[in-house]
Amino acid sequence: MASSEEAKLETFMQWLQANGVELRGCKIKWCDSKRGFGIFSDKDVSDGVMLVVPLDLAITPMRVLQDPLLGPACRAMFEEGDVDDRLLMMLLLTVERLRKNSLWKPYLDILPTTFGNPLWFSDDELQELRGTTLYRATELQKKSLLSLYESKVKDIVKKLLTLDGNSEIEVCFEDFLWANSVFWSRALNIPMPRSYVFPEMQDAHDICIREADEKRKLIAGSHVKKSDNQTKEGTCNPMTGDTVWVEGLVPGIDFCNHDLKPIATWEVDGTGLASGVPFSMYLISAAQSPLQIDQEIYISYGNKGNEELLYLYGFVIDDNTDDYLMVHYPAEAINTISFSESKTQLLEVQKAEMRCLLPKTSLDNGFFPLNTQNSEENNKSKADKVCNYSWSGQRKMPSYVNKLVFPEKFMTTLRTIAMQEDEVFKVSSMLEELAGPERERQLSDTDVQSAVWEVCGDSGALQSLVDLLHVKMMDLEESSGTEENDLDFLKKTLIIDNHEDSKQCTSNLSTKSNDLEEPKLMTRNKWSAIVYRCGQKQLTRLFLEEAEHALQLSLGEEKVTSPC
Repeated sequence: MASSEEAKLETFMQWLQANGVELRGCKIKWCDSKRGFGIFSDKDVSDGVMLVVPLDLAITPMRVLQDPLLGPACRAMFEEGDVDDRLLMMLLLTVERLRKNSLWKPYLDILPTTFGNPLWFSDDELQELRGTTLYRATELQKKSLLSLYESKVKDIVKKLLTLDGNSEIEVCFEDFLWANSVFWSRALNIPMPRSYVFPEMQDAHDICIREADEKRKLIAGSHVKKSDNQTKEGTCNPMTGDTVWVEGLVPGIDFCNHDLKPIATWEVDGTGLASGVPFSMYLISAAQSPLQIDQEIYISYGNKGNEELLYLYGFVIDDNTDDYLMVHYPAEAINTISFSESKTQLLEVQKAEMRCLLPKTSLDNGFFPLNTQNSEENNKSKADKVCNYSWSGQRKMPSYVNKLVFPEKFMTTLRTIAMQEDEVFKVSSMLEELAGPERERQLSDTDVQSAVWEVCGDSGALQSLVDLLHVKMMDLEESSGTEENDLDFLKKTLIIDNHEDSKQCTSNLSTKSNDLEEPKLMTRNKWSAIVYRCGQKQLTRLFLEEAEHALQLSLGEEKVTSPC
């Protein structure tokens, strides 16, 4: 770590301590260019509480509205509906980073200046995402952020800077992009005590307590029987046991890096009983044994696939067990199918879902399990759900029902879309019979789903699914080749994180003249994109195998039996 970064870290540590942060069993230090700063074990603590941060230090919407300088102007915009909770925090981050004498400077100075999410990719790096869901999402998000900046944020930031006499400071889109990335990569959803978020409720509670004390004194002195008023003391309840979920950044806690096997977690302490500091957030060890000195303290950001990890946090996990594939039927395509109007009405009644997420772990329930987890319970619940479907009993349950890994709601959508002309009329006839001649019965979404399944079975839906997955694979492979190409390419690459790494690697490679094939240098952003893309190809292949096998079984069984 460079001396300038060491100086920033020292200043930040002093700032934390000045603001009531207690580092009891940990320290913040530089990890590497991939992970940046992290939190490491410093000493053993008997209660496991390693770090305590007062909630007053958190950057939340309430904190922005209470800010002495920015608060009044932000409150006026907030009440008018010009800005929402998240934009409030991004505005504070943008403005405070530009202000010369910001009280947040030690914290903001130590945060990353660039990020690994696709919004920061070069054009060359972004091309590696072509064909993926993330490529289109990134294009749309960047366009949306740029529009928001030009139409609203730029003028607001200039206005807020003027309040502090900083009107000469230039504002650019990258300042807002930085604030957006800081928020999405570091914000937590915090379960704050209601009495902390709404202190006026606590004030009302304190008044009630004082009034109750006075009443007790009067009762004790005059031996008067308790009145109805005294029995209502409980109505002055501050609801301190309730929580309000608030998004925010918590300086200190937000330096914890992610791992699939975390050794710590954070909690909110409203009373001070757990950490000794009321209204605080604390980091507590979840390890079964004492942590080793200088061991990095990881938390979990949640069970997220590489698509979400890359989009929000700027990193991926190779062979991520929480990976998933998104499959969707394009809504605009419905207008081009036969009987589109009737099918659209049926889809609306069924509350149809036009897209689904296919988790990698769901393959454990399928025909070709990956054995990543025990899924017997999932199989039982699936059978219980589907076996109640046929309300007339005319169609038998398929033998493969417990092996079908595709969500029933999405299958229902595809069954409806794939219906042939005679099937549309049969479904309409069944529903008319069920509703009654005077339509005395209101048809439910389950009624429609049952009728569609009973008439159509699974083969049409599975064929549509096979087609969707084939198209998805074609999109993924169009610009970058097959899954095998990606895997081979990744084996022959050397990741560089900065210009100095590039020079060093080039120098080292030039001395190795005996190698048959020199590894290719690649930025971490490009490597992350290819790892994510390769995972999407793998999942598409695996789910396509599942869909094709189920289709063959479905066609075979529907030849043997069909509804009367």
